Amino acid sequence: MIESFGIKDILDIVIVALMLYYLYKIMKESGTINIFYGVLAFILVWVVAAEILEMKLIGTILDKVMSIGLLILVIIFQDQIKRFLVELGSKKRWKFLTGLFHHRDKEDGHDLHTRVMPIVYACMSMSKSKTGALIVIQQDVPLENYEKSGDMIDAEINTRLIENIFFKNSPLHDGAMIVADGKIKAAGCILPVSHDTNVPRSLGLRHRSALGISQATDAFAIVVSEETGNISVAYRGRLSTRLSSTELEKRLSHLNAI
Repeated sequence: MIESFGIKDILDIVIVALMLYYLYKIMKESGTINIFYGVLAFILVWVVAAEILEMKLIGTILDKVMSIGLLILVIIFQDQIKRFLVELGSKKRWKFLTGLFHHRDKEDGHDLHTRVMPIVYACMSMSKSKTGALIVIQQDVPLENYEKSGDMIDAEINTRLIENIFFKNSPLHDGAMIVADGKIKAAGCILPVSHDTNVPRSLGLRHRSALGISQATDAFAIVVSEETGNISVAYRGRLSTRLSSTELEKRLSHLNAI
């Protein structure tokens, strides 16, 4: 028995365990963890009935339900599955390989700083004046579909431009601004809204939209509260509130892209 349990079997167990772990992590962040537990319980009943107890009739019925259920789960959890695949293919996870063939020079760090600081300065200014803002920064997952819901800008990242977009009398101030490839791509964009019950009721639609886009994609979202002026960020399904300008700059500097 022990001799037949080879390296391939161990590798299979490790891969399945890692996949379940990342799936569990993503579904926990998106507030659908109870469904994850329900699916695991169903699989356990299926394995016990069909394989251990050898109940052929129940096993056959559960086989049919399982084949249909997998298709339904793919449709229902397409956003979570997309995030799961993004996690596996994230640049951070393969950074140790790319680092062997590509070395960043000093100019890259300087360019990153010139793109980060205008956003930080704009958020600081809007925080003081209590100007509401929602800035989304694209990472590995393209945001073209969300860009199309707003007005295309395609301009260099500039502090004054960001402030003008979110000025209270501006027609674009209610939507989200999307930053990608070192440019302000669009403004006034519509984002998916998170229905996570753990979000405090004191937080408004901007915060729920920021959390929603971070759950649907790997984008980094910044929110400036119109009521309090507090700066919050949403990333990978987690919302962090009341950030200082230093903390915001640090988080932006560690992103894959901006």
